[in-house]
Amino acid sequence: MYILGISCFYHDSAACLIKDGKLLAAASEERFTRKKQDPDFPKKAINFCLDYAGIKVKDLSYVGFYEKPFLKFDRLLLTYLDTIPRGLFSWLKAIPIWMKDKLWIKNIIKNQLDWDGNIIFTTHHMSHAASSFLVSPFKKAAIITMDGVGEWETAAWGIGDGNDIKLAQAIHFPHSLGLLYSAFTYYCGFKVNSGEYKLMGLAPNGKPKYTKLIYDNLIDVKPDGSFKLNRRYFAYEYGLKMISNNFENLFGKPVLSSETLPHPQFYCDIAASVQQVAEEIILKIVNHVHKETKMDNLCMAGGVALNCVANGRIIRETKFKNLYIQPAAGDAGGAVGTAFYIYNTLLGNKRSFVMDKSYWGPSYTNKEIKTFLDENKIKYKFFKSDSSLLKKTAQLLKQQKIIGFFNGRMEWGPRALGGRSIIADPRNEKMKDILNVKIKHREPFRPFAPTVMEDKIQDWFEIDRPSPFMLLVAPVKKRKEKIPAVTHVDSSARIQSVNEKQNPRYYRLIKEFYKLTSCPVIINTSFNIRGEPIVCTPKEAYNCFMGTDMDYLVLESFLIDKKDMKVTKEHKKFKDKFEKD
Repeated sequence: MYILGISCFYHDSAACLIKDGKLLAAASEERFTRKKQDPDFPKKAINFCLDYAGIKVKDLSYVGFYEKPFLKFDRLLLTYLDTIPRGLFSWLKAIPIWMKDKLWIKNIIKNQLDWDGNIIFTTHHMSHAASSFLVSPFKKAAIITMDGVGEWETAAWGIGDGNDIKLAQAIHFPHSLGLLYSAFTYYCGFKVNSGEYKLMGLAPNGKPKYTKLIYDNLIDVKPDGSFKLNRRYFAYEYGLKMISNNFENLFGKPVLSSETLPHPQFYCDIAASVQQVAEEIILKIVNHVHKETKMDNLCMAGGVALNCVANGRIIRETKFKNLYIQPAAGDAGGAVGTAFYIYNTLLGNKRSFVMDKSYWGPSYTNKEIKTFLDENKIKYKFFKSDSSLLKKTAQLLKQQKIIGFFNGRMEWGPRALGGRSIIADPRNEKMKDILNVKIKHREPFRPFAPTVMEDKIQDWFEIDRPSPFMLLVAPVKKRKEKIPAVTHVDSSARIQSVNEKQNPRYYRLIKEFYKLTSCPVIINTSFNIRGEPIVCTPKEAYNCFMGTDMDYLVLESFLIDKKDMKVTKEHKKFKDKFEKD
């Protein structure tokens, strides 16, 4: 039985394919169209999933969609009616999109796929819940979902037991922790629905001076974590921006321009303040859910579950013993949720899959890569022995070389986890600035993440469990001076752990680096530059390599040295554009 899961038409459209209850393939549309956070129908991602399985559309048993469009439209209509006349302009902008696409998703799926079979719609937060619990290792668990908004729900909690999921309580729009956080994302000059992780990274550079102001004016929080927002400070219900003039007047400064670098201290303090508020609310909710369920296991999903600083506090400060969050916890993950909800919950099939790795995207053979390199007359060295290549790569890392690492299947979710990564030596305190300025072309405050051998994680970080999806932040142990390039200003790190089962080549590479340096940690950042999706193909990897100051590129068994390359006019324009920006 094949089931195709789809999420689209908001942001991060994606598709996945499961066969007899096991995930075969999953990917976001942006990786194929090269349009950051592409919201459109994920035709290319669907084609990849079908091609990977070697099947046609006619072989599918069911197609699932991650939310219920008419219920969402109901919320839109009632919200605009409630905010007349302020919402008129926004309504006039939104209604053509809904009338053209969003209301007719069943017809779009039928027409795009030439599909006349079963299409099942699950609610947004049920898709989130299923995307975590049904692929978790737990037979029973409490479940919490939190995001901006689905149909009406913005947060929900419940219980997963076997195949069944029951969501017991919810918070409804317009009251939303995700939208509160996005409002501050907007205020601090970042893009909503993509810059929230930047706000989280900015927060340690400030002090939470405005926490009381937020509690006194913007949000009323109850002991169980439920809350209501003061709507007079926000404009997302009726306008084309997140906040009202009252918001800016409250804090005394205007929205920060996205071009302002470095960030003024005021906005760093604002970021620190809302991060603290978000963490405190999340902990209240988690503690309430534990009190109600008395369970040891917790599954989380939704965009708020990507706040890895809060996640770190959950494992350190609450009574839940185990926490599971799958790598694509945001809306893209809804594709996985709806597929498994159909198979396990609606059809009653036994659960038989645990998502313990993130590598569900495309891969490329050495033969395919060689064809690309030869056709483009690119000089390379081919390693017959994987061991020799990994030893050479580890030596280059020790020599302070920056390397693009293209390895196996592409990652599922927003994090690069050793499939499409840029890697470097974390012991060099200058490496953070080198990577930010010369490679990533991004804001200087943003930290880089470490990948650590799983069996060494407790030696280097204050954490008592693996973190395979880079979704937990923990303090760096006292030896932090040895890995300054991945230690944030508050002495923390957003950790990825890896073992040999999850990604054999990546683990063995770090092990070789450990043999040379006694350091089982390397820098891992996504293989892209600012504003671009993570690379998917060998060509995209090569162009990114040539358009930045990376030193070497590993394409499976091929090693490319920048010194052997001729920078074309196209690559120079690419590089000049981002250095100018």
